[in-house]
Amino acid sequence: MTPLDYKAEAEATTQTHQDIQAKADKAERQAADKPASGAMQAGAREYPAPPLPAQHLMKPGLEADLQLKPMYDAPYYKGSGKLEGKVALITGGDSGIGRSVAILYAREGADVAIVYLSEHRDAEDTKAMVEAEGGRCLIISGDVCEREFCFAAIKQTVEAFGKLDILVNNAAFQLHAEAFEDITEERLDKTLKTNLYGYFHMAQAATPHLPNGGAIIDTGSVTGIQGSKQLIDYSLTKGGIHAFTRALSGNLIPKGIRVNAVAPGPVWTPLNPADKQAEDVAHFGESVPMKRPAQPEELAPAYVFLASPQM
Repeated sequence: MTPLDYKAEAEATTQTHQDIQAKADKAERQAADKPASGAMQAGAREYPAPPLPAQHLMKPGLEADLQLKPMYDAPYYKGSGKLEGKVALITGGDSGIGRSVAILYAREGADVAIVYLSEHRDAEDTKAMVEAEGGRCLIISGDVCEREFCFAAIKQTVEAFGKLDILVNNAAFQLHAEAFEDITEERLDKTLKTNLYGYFHMAQAATPHLPNGGAIIDTGSVTGIQGSKQLIDYSLTKGGIHAFTRALSGNLIPKGIRVNAVAPGPVWTPLNPADKQAEDVAHFGESVPMKRPAQPEELAPAYVFLASPQM
């Protein structure tokens, strides 16, 4: 091939590049002319997307008071005995993720103890839902910050059901702050003690009762991986939960106890309307790739997977 032939070949390739580029540019222009796609809907049913009801709740936040009720009952989820005969204790089990996990655990054959702070109506509602699934349910009110209460709750569960197979650490305290200096020592102390001390105390109380094949499941958060500029103290604790989970999993391997964590993004529960102001709640979850918050029933099957020795 002569130099002229190489030059002609190069020019032909240049033209090919330009043709490909022109097609790509046309596709981009056509995409820009289309309306923006809505929230991702790829689950069993359609889930709410922002704008959500602009509602602010006082802490600890009652699910019964939410205008838009979280979707927790997973009507298309079919139980298959994965937790038959098991006993689980779930902190923060009265509402949100904890409620949905309690319902699916009962649907899989487990009895459930629910630890909650003071949301008595929510706890009673969840108890009725668990019992409707065929499971027994014990509800225990108290503060997981208190080590003595954590040990008492485990003792009460074992006395009521005869054993304990699964611990789900899920209770949490969360509050936004625009300015770092607005995080008071009192608030930091409450966040640390609820989200870290609570998990530690419950796990330490539960471990002697968990059998070979038992499970501890911690609720972490994407904030513990990526951080959140408005949730500095909360992010700190969630990162700590992830480290705690990894460390404890190694420690309990000889006992045959599995320790795992689920780290959700934004989820529609009473936690956020009891944190953010109403106008911010209306836009909750719209900035994530799915353009909406998750619903508790979308996460609960992961807790079944991690709790079951059959999975």
